Amino acid sequence: MTQVVLTDRLLRSWLRCKRRAWLDRHGDPEARRWTAHRSLALSDQLASFQSLLAQKPGHGEAACAAAAPGVVGLRLQGEGPAGLQLQAHPSLLERLPGPSRWGDHAYRPVLGRQGRNLTREHRLLLALWGRLLAEYQRAPVPQALVVAGSGRNLQRDTLSLSAGLQRQLDDALVRLADTMESPEPPPLVADRKKCVLCSWRGQCDQEAAAEGHLSEVSGIGGKRREMLLGLGITNLKELAAADPAWLGEALAVHGEQHRHNAAVLVAQARVQALGRPERLEPEPPAAEGAGGLDPLPELRHCPGVLLYDIESDPDARDDFLHGFVIVPRGADGAWPAGPVPTQGSWRYQPLLALYDHGEALLWQRLRRLLGRYPAWPLLHYGETESIALLRLARRQGAGEAELTALRQRLVDVHARVRRHWRLPVNSYGLKAVASWLGFRWSQSGVDGARCLLWWRQWRRDGGSQRLQRIFTYNRDDNLATWAVVRWLLDGPG
Repeated sequence: MTQVVLTDRLLRSWLRCKRRAWLDRHGDPEARRWTAHRSLALSDQLASFQSLLAQKPGHGEAACAAAAPGVVGLRLQGEGPAGLQLQAHPSLLERLPGPSRWGDHAYRPVLGRQGRNLTREHRLLLALWGRLLAEYQRAPVPQALVVAGSGRNLQRDTLSLSAGLQRQLDDALVRLADTMESPEPPPLVADRKKCVLCSWRGQCDQEAAAEGHLSEVSGIGGKRREMLLGLGITNLKELAAADPAWLGEALAVHGEQHRHNAAVLVAQARVQALGRPERLEPEPPAAEGAGGLDPLPELRHCPGVLLYDIESDPDARDDFLHGFVIVPRGADGAWPAGPVPTQGSWRYQPLLALYDHGEALLWQRLRRLLGRYPAWPLLHYGETESIALLRLARRQGAGEAELTALRQRLVDVHARVRRHWRLPVNSYGLKAVASWLGFRWSQSGVDGARCLLWWRQWRRDGGSQRLQRIFTYNRDDNLATWAVVRWLLDGPG
């Protein structure tokens, strides 16, 4: 077998998921899906680098020789442990004083970081860049730079490229080479929550569903899966067939909370195995919002509802779009029959939160909209909208009476689904539940990350088409929420 060249991108994939790295090299490219997450990461990195450097970086070897303050596009090659062939393309090199093959200046690698913490992935990637750069410039690279944020909020952290870190890199490279030489891909990871970020997600999802991987059971992450494997339960069907009492006793050694969770996990696995929803025992009517058998008592007598969904940029802590679909009740008091309105029968109202307009203006617009429909509940899926709207109201000086009234109007459809039903889905997120009900988004392959990418592109370059795509996605999320509401109102048996 021809020796595989180990690249920095391959190392980065391997540190995230060994199976992902194997598929990067050996997988069928046709099975790979484009995701917006890499584009978002590159966008954040570019913003950080632009804040770090006063001028545009130079390119390649010529820029290094000319002592450019920043350099991109340099390919580095070298040899690793056991003669492994290495190759890397550092995101950015920053000039520092000191002797090198080019004179009285040298360079160190710079990484644009997402997230709050410096991870093992960041450290080993910089260690690889530093090792190959030291050979290339014939000068040591004792430190690397990590940047995050942009503008006046740019954060700078230096990382010591110590001998201990280099030993960790050697170990990782040897293990990466072993993974690449395997004729079969590594098994699916135990906790697949982060698979949403991966371009190979579709292929792995199909395999997980086919084998009944325990991660397919809603409520099972990596830790719980290891507990179940230790008891000899290896897939969804075996969990569905397990005795809840026995499982509760067996799991109780890991903590008393697992005794109760065992019955819930078995019941969830059974529902998924059978493919049929199961109505849960109703909570006492005295419980807040329980409503007895009725999952949505707030809708009994109201004249209509407002479907509510927010689009956010979590890194910037910016809720940039508050979107509403206005759903009136019919003249006969009945709700619309279908899960999706007829063309033009419901109004979609997007409210953009632009920096130059300020938060006060956004709050005024929200209050005016809500004031036009004073007795209409606000239906949203998940707690994000409720938390964001109430925090906004508090920041803008809303009194306790207004906050109480607002709180009473907010209805979390996700919480009502979980309280009243057990569904044959591997996630109770909106995408999974609405898709199970047959709802289809009008823009295929679009998710929150793609929407965020469009938003950042629109902020930078404009373009009415991008903005319309954002509105369409937000409107579809609201309509997906209504599809779930309609199912709850129909009271399926």
